[in-house]
Amino acid sequence: MSPTQSSAPKAKNQSPSFAGHNAFRSDPLLKDIAADMPRGLRADFETVGKYTSSVEAQDLARIANRAVPELRTHDGSGNRIDQVDFHPSWHALMRRSVSIGLQGSVWEGRREEKGFAHQSRAIRFYLTAGLECGHLCPLTMTNASIAAIMAAPKIEKSWAPQIVSRRYDSSHRPAMQKTGVTIGMGMTEKQGGTDVRANESRAVRVGEGVYRLEGHKWFLSAPMSDAFVMLARTGSAGSDGASPEEGLSCFLVPRILEDGTLNGLRLQRLKDKLGNRSNASSEVEFSDTYGFLLGGEGEGIRTILDMVTLTRLDCALASAGMMRASLAEAVHHCRHRRVFGELLIDQPLMARVLADLALDVAGATALSLRLARAFDNARDNPAEAAIARLLTPVVKYWVCKMAPSVIYEVMECMGGNGYVEDRAIARHYREAPVNAIWEGSGNVMAIDVLRVLTRGRELCDVALDSINADLGAAGPRTVDVLRACMAVAERDEGAARLLTEQLALAAAAAELTRLGAGHVAEAFVETRLGGAWRSTYGMLDARFDARQIVELLYPPAS
Repeated sequence: MSPTQSSAPKAKNQSPSFAGHNAFRSDPLLKDIAADMPRGLRADFETVGKYTSSVEAQDLARIANRAVPELRTHDGSGNRIDQVDFHPSWHALMRRSVSIGLQGSVWEGRREEKGFAHQSRAIRFYLTAGLECGHLCPLTMTNASIAAIMAAPKIEKSWAPQIVSRRYDSSHRPAMQKTGVTIGMGMTEKQGGTDVRANESRAVRVGEGVYRLEGHKWFLSAPMSDAFVMLARTGSAGSDGASPEEGLSCFLVPRILEDGTLNGLRLQRLKDKLGNRSNASSEVEFSDTYGFLLGGEGEGIRTILDMVTLTRLDCALASAGMMRASLAEAVHHCRHRRVFGELLIDQPLMARVLADLALDVAGATALSLRLARAFDNARDNPAEAAIARLLTPVVKYWVCKMAPSVIYEVMECMGGNGYVEDRAIARHYREAPVNAIWEGSGNVMAIDVLRVLTRGRELCDVALDSINADLGAAGPRTVDVLRACMAVAERDEGAARLLTEQLALAAAAAELTRLGAGHVAEAFVETRLGGAWRSTYGMLDARFDARQIVELLYPPAS
């Protein structure tokens, strides 16, 4: 035996590697959702599904989260450079995801994606989230940024082609000299956080559409982006009794100016985050920093809201994608692991836990893709526009808030094998909370639902009509419950979470029913809308065939 060969016996009773399957092909629900899309798009999904599950891609994800970004504020000669260095694995992930359009395909106007632009990108994003979410942060912001940049047609004309380019360019050059760019975001400040009305950063006009900014941002996401969408105060609003929103304006702030000099963004430190570790988030101070006005002065919140709406969809998609990938690995593990002489999958308690989890993951997947469909149809269909407005905070609230508990329970299904860093599940578990926090935490989403209820009740009525129609026999009873929840929330703001969750469960059940999910949809309706007692997973009773639910949603590899 050579010195390099091990004499240790091969491990017994361990599940084989989960890498190497096709994440799209092995997801019946996702295939059903994509069934009406053109064949070319479905072929693209298969390609993405094969890549995200490959050994090579999984290694890139693992390494990118171990070799975390490093900040270099100065070079060897003492010059300020404010540069963040990333491991090559990060750049490899970025290059691949940009090549499939995650940074801006909804704006390309490709003929094969007509009517499906948001949905097709959503499926690619969802599959990629099952691989690695940190690098998706700058791609989410880049894709969403055009919604804000469109408020300044001259800026859009020059920047949009760079944004939608499917060529990843990480070089440190002025944006217009690159083959493709990414866009970050700087909204929150130390004193305000989510309450951007408390922002203190200032902007002074120095030319037509050009302003000089001074201030700070507590979270500057993806600091190596080529530009940032930022809020700052213009004029004197907020100090003379005027509405604090009046002085908030929106700007596109380049990182590097056209002459190659830095634009005054001084990175203070990188955040030491619980998860999202492959991605850099920084604190920044700035002065003599130039930006282009997006929209009118004082219209910053209005300008940035469309961008925020798109990022909220991605938060839900990423959470659903991580849940699906985590549970798929746990089901795989349970099909091969024996405990007390039997396969875990054959043991009633485990089967019911897996089935219960599978129902929520299916609901989250269906609901997130339903929102993407509403985005696709909103321009030409007022009813779909109403559904998109109400469901955006609803979906973001429920899907993102559910992810940590789902992934934790998945980890428990795998025991110690799920708790170690050798598996992607540990990374997903650390990552899961960020999507519920970023772009509006749970209370912010619930308040937004109340805002729709009090200012646009007709939008709620449209959504309820859709739920009623799609739910079939369970529709009238469910809508009665929702209307009762609305009445309570109108009187008591503290009940907004109750209303938001009930809307999410009803909309998820309706979409599963509309998709013809059969036994899965029936079990979801009965257990999620039927008022059954449940506070943890595994609470399905014997009326539901737990094993059948698992087999339907997670079919064994052929």
